[in-house]
Amino acid sequence: MIQSQRYRVSPEIELLCQTAGDPSCPLMFFLHGFPEAAFIWDKFLLHFSRPQNGNYFCVAPNLRGFAGSSSPTEVSKYRPKYLVQDILALHDLLSPHQPMAQLVAHDWGGAIAWNFGNQHPSRMRGLTIINSPHPGTFLRELKNNAHQQSSSAYMNFLIRPEAEQLLAQNDYRRLWEFFTNMGAADGAHAWLTDEVKNKLRDVWNQGLTGGLNYYRASPVRPPTPNDRAAAAIDLPLEMLQIKCPTQVIWGMKDMALPPALIDGLDQYVSNLTLHTIDEGTHWIIHEQPERLIQYLENFLKTLAAIK
Repeated sequence: MIQSQRYRVSPEIELLCQTAGDPSCPLMFFLHGFPEAAFIWDKFLLHFSRPQNGNYFCVAPNLRGFAGSSSPTEVSKYRPKYLVQDILALHDLLSPHQPMAQLVAHDWGGAIAWNFGNQHPSRMRGLTIINSPHPGTFLRELKNNAHQQSSSAYMNFLIRPEAEQLLAQNDYRRLWEFFTNMGAADGAHAWLTDEVKNKLRDVWNQGLTGGLNYYRASPVRPPTPNDRAAAAIDLPLEMLQIKCPTQVIWGMKDMALPPALIDGLDQYVSNLTLHTIDEGTHWIIHEQPERLIQYLENFLKTLAAIK
């Protein structure tokens, strides 16, 4: 059974979370991306909270700015250090003396998780990233690869002051295109049922500004004539290294995040397991949840064998 729980992680931030399972059991975290919310993980929460599937306490927060969680008005409050602090504080509340069994993340949730894994590797047994680029490879491609610059051009649209109004037009036409235009795998959009659409509309009707502020707060986007953006960033290797066991799952038909982003990952991740799904798009979580659940289960078994 999935429940909604509110947790105050700082004086100004309260996170509305989807939870399933016994809070005394090992913890699994699931982080969503844009333009979604915690509900996308419901099938995963139900699966891994069952005794026969590990009996985990599964928690999927609506990240700050999304769907009932606190939404600071200042763009600066969406910088990575604050997003990481939210997850760190949530972990402190729920399981302060035990590392997460696994941190699972997609899209913007993955961006937070990469940073979390770099800064707090002892907080988790393992990290799973689904179609979310490592900052090292993403910066490399944004600086040097015209195809990636073109594929990520939408990011510069999302930082425009009028982005909220433009996205809301015609029953969120542009937001629906985020799902239908980010990959053309056979049957890729079958998951976008009326029920899912209604859940997404409910999220969007609560406001788009919080989610858009993630893009506005980050310079990791394609350079333009008036904004150097990614071209102005150089990160030291110590800010990019991931030392905890890490599993990366990549839908290879992701139109926004092409496969070049997984080239060279082993430069930054010392213990890497990589799964590529040829027919998967950016929305592989929805397209093949059972396959992803199997990857997560196998990874948990691998982690359990590590002393």
